[in-house]
Amino acid sequence: MNQKRKIKSKSLLKTIFQINHYILTIVIIGFTAFLCTPLSKTPNYHVVSFILIFVVSIMATFMEVGPILLAAALSSLVWNFFFIPPHFTFHIDKTEDILMFGIFFVIALLNGVLTSRVRKQERLTRDREERTNALFQLTKELSKASGIDEILTVAINEIKNHFLIDVYFVLKDDNNISTPENFHLGKNSIQKDYLLADSIFRQIKKTGKLSDNLPAGQYTYYQLPGIRLKQIAIAVHNENSLTNDKITFWDTFLTQISNALEREFLKELAKKASFLDESDRLYKTLFNSISHELRIPVATILGASDTLLTSSHSGNVQSALCNEIFTASIRLNRLIENLLNMSRLENDRISIHLDWHEFNDLVNKVVDDLKDELKPFTLLVSIQEDMPLVKIDFGLMEQVLYNLLFNSCQHAPVASNIRLIANYKNNELIIQIMDRGTGFPDDALNNVFNKFFRVDNSKTGGLGLGLSIVKGFVEAHKGFIDVENRKNGGARFTIRIPSENPEINFLTKGKV
Repeated sequence: MNQKRKIKSKSLLKTIFQINHYILTIVIIGFTAFLCTPLSKTPNYHVVSFILIFVVSIMATFMEVGPILLAAALSSLVWNFFFIPPHFTFHIDKTEDILMFGIFFVIALLNGVLTSRVRKQERLTRDREERTNALFQLTKELSKASGIDEILTVAINEIKNHFLIDVYFVLKDDNNISTPENFHLGKNSIQKDYLLADSIFRQIKKTGKLSDNLPAGQYTYYQLPGIRLKQIAIAVHNENSLTNDKITFWDTFLTQISNALEREFLKELAKKASFLDESDRLYKTLFNSISHELRIPVATILGASDTLLTSSHSGNVQSALCNEIFTASIRLNRLIENLLNMSRLENDRISIHLDWHEFNDLVNKVVDDLKDELKPFTLLVSIQEDMPLVKIDFGLMEQVLYNLLFNSCQHAPVASNIRLIANYKNNELIIQIMDRGTGFPDDALNNVFNKFFRVDNSKTGGLGLGLSIVKGFVEAHKGFIDVENRKNGGARFTIRIPSENPEINFLTKGKV
């Protein structure tokens, strides 16, 4: 009811404005005639017609056609009544004056109407140019936007700039109607209008306030066209309704916004499809690798256990069988550890506990754990003599060195050297591990740290997770790891981990 009153008030104001133009026309023509009164007693009364035509032409630059028609008719009558002899009568004695009167009326009418049309055409051209620029600006801003929220923010701002109305967006997904996150409507929450909003998603183009369908609502809803993946409506909340001359422009605006949203929805769908495809590929790779890796140690354990249970053997044979079971169990444990570590990395569940440690203690622990694997090789350890305490997570760095040294044992030729070099420089712990193995193909260097990556001709087995875990643990320390092939064969891994100077740290704490 209030809205109808507002519309009636606006219509009344428009009518009053038009009436004022007609009144102004009468006043202007009357005032012009008054100024030309001295010319009424001279034989040059034709000059008055030129003045009146000029005035009508000026009026046509800012008035509509109706007042211009009135001005043309009124000026001709005023010229006839007050200036053409005999005065104060509409009778005209001379034939040439009758002809002049008719020509004056036609010229005034044509001049006024044509000027009004030119002005209207200019206004339409200017409006078209402004709307074209507005659409260009909208398209440019939408093309730069990334994500649903950014697109909706751009749409809301551009609509407010060009239509001077406030709008909000309503999404329907799985029968749930909601507004996007971060778009709060404040005091007049759109949630009160959700029952009305639901009707817009039942193939109704327009509903709510300012529409024939459920006009009692607080908002006017327009369904965005062309969006196939989700249903989205735009809610308009403003005292001013869209005028008829802006409806086409409004529809074009909504189409551009719809295209941008559809593009974003398709992009999200493509990401999901790619993610599912990648997940399926990783699942198959993991399944094939695990089934292969599990088969060997499980078969070893089963075979050795069966032999121990079904046959009696000497102590040496039993010891050898138990050793096989132990070795296979270690391999199984390492496999499970890698899977668990990768799961923690994937889910961002790595919690790092930094503390001051002796780097020599870390190396000794890893070398002791790998003493059997390192027996066929010569391990050369070179640690800076004045190596300070380093701030690291001992457990994670132990796994890093273990995986790198174990990787070297798998690829280096028997009786070759494996080097471990450690230095502290510029507040960084620098570790290098190098061997004389086959190295990596040049085209594989960028993929070495990827999950499940294995060189095609690799005969060492494994899931291809070890180096990926190494990278994850190093980056958890905010460090960096790189790999390169050595000149005469083999690979070199370089780790850089930021670690503050303990002496400075302890001195600072002492001052406190």
